[in-house]
Amino acid sequence: MQRCLTVTVARHSRLLAHRAVSVRQAAAMSSLLISQPKYSWLKELGLSEDNHGVYNGTWGGSGEVVTSYCPANNEPIARVRQATMAEYEETIQKSREAWKVWAEVSRANAPKRGEIVRQIGDALRKKIKVLGSLVSLEMGKIYVEGVGEVQEYVDVCDYAVGLSRMIGGPILPSERPGHALIEQWNPVGLVGIITAFNFPVAVYAEVLEQNNLPGAICSMTCGGADIGTAMAKDERVDLLSFTGSTHVGKMVAMMVQERFGRQLLELGGNNAIIVFEDADLNLVVPSAVFASVGTAGQRCTTTRRLMLHESVHDTVVERVAKAYKQVRIGDPWDRNTLYGPLHTKQAVEQYLAAIEKAKQQGGTLICGGKVMDRAGNYVEPTIITGLPHDASIVQTETFVPILYVLKFKTEDEAFAWNNEVKQGLSSSIFTKDMGRVFRWLGPKGSDCGIVNVNIPTSGAEIGGAFGGEKHTGGGRESGSDSWKQYMRRSTCTINYSKDLPLAQGIKFE
Repeated sequence: MQRCLTVTVARHSRLLAHRAVSVRQAAAMSSLLISQPKYSWLKELGLSEDNHGVYNGTWGGSGEVVTSYCPANNEPIARVRQATMAEYEETIQKSREAWKVWAEVSRANAPKRGEIVRQIGDALRKKIKVLGSLVSLEMGKIYVEGVGEVQEYVDVCDYAVGLSRMIGGPILPSERPGHALIEQWNPVGLVGIITAFNFPVAVYAEVLEQNNLPGAICSMTCGGADIGTAMAKDERVDLLSFTGSTHVGKMVAMMVQERFGRQLLELGGNNAIIVFEDADLNLVVPSAVFASVGTAGQRCTTTRRLMLHESVHDTVVERVAKAYKQVRIGDPWDRNTLYGPLHTKQAVEQYLAAIEKAKQQGGTLICGGKVMDRAGNYVEPTIITGLPHDASIVQTETFVPILYVLKFKTEDEAFAWNNEVKQGLSSSIFTKDMGRVFRWLGPKGSDCGIVNVNIPTSGAEIGGAFGGEKHTGGGRESGSDSWKQYMRRSTCTINYSKDLPLAQGIKFE
């Protein structure tokens, strides 16, 4: 949110070789989806068979050509020419210069930058359906989720517009007569963003140009590991935001920390729903299904562990398994579809490997467990029971639709199991016991950044801070005071008297 409001953004995707991405090495092909009449709507977004992978005020790209594939049918969509290291360097330089212009707008007229963000939100509104369709086509999300992603972006813009008139610092009491003590917040500088494949929307350029602002305020370079490494090590990047796996996030964090840079990490989550004996099962079942099956298990907030009190275990398993079998699987653009494909063939392999490990460690397959016999990267949503809470596969986040069901006896046991995984993103309990609710919210309760009651682990609102603890990275996005991560704070003391008293009553005469 603040990245569009107060700082220059260098937006990068497909940056590190270890990341799951929606591209492959370009190869000879007879037909691209974009050239077919069914997908002619892609051209409404200015896309063509061959696309530029660099924007820094002007479009370019002279590096490796990659092809984007549709995970629903594994057919090629279009080609993108990525950035070279020289183009990355050019983009950084232009972004630094553009930031000076944007910072002046911020200093002189804070509501002006809010107006720019409002226009960005309006531009997204005008193309919300076609942008949502693109998200669905390239990532595999069902259409309503693709549109919902763009709507969330619009909502964040609306939130930021109001915030542009509200950011301030406190006036603090000074112990020295004739002195004022204030806090001043200023934009941190150039923000670099390494994006994740599961939330890829970003369109700003036309709005900036229409307002006579440098397009490089929001730059983009598509690239590989060389670009990503350079970005993490670049001292000109004042804050690096990375969304992705914990494994890659750790590498990014070490490179940024080595130069004493600032970082914002949004990494993995091994999220749990805990169902107590007094829970309303009519809330539990749809919540568990939505949070574990939505986006085919490819959300950082996906429910991966379902902890059930022993008194309701069998009933809940039976009802959730029945609901799983009713999930409508199919074409992401079919408005009736609730569940689409995995993003890549590598994800399908990870799905099969995780199921095999779960079986080896004592798990029982309740439903699913197979690759579906159809075009695309489709797998069956899967439920596995019978594993111990500390089984290595249960402790591992696998970015696929596998739900591990665990049976517990006591509250203390359930809370401890929730917190024993390395990640600390999202968590939820279902109960009617208000005492338990506040124990769950308290210091001995969940150690996650998102702590819910009687709702799923996924589906966060933009008004609250989004992010998690431990191996989730500690970063916060969206609402509350998350804007502070994109700012630098100065404590300012102003002497408006004719004397020079020192703090703590020190005399220096």
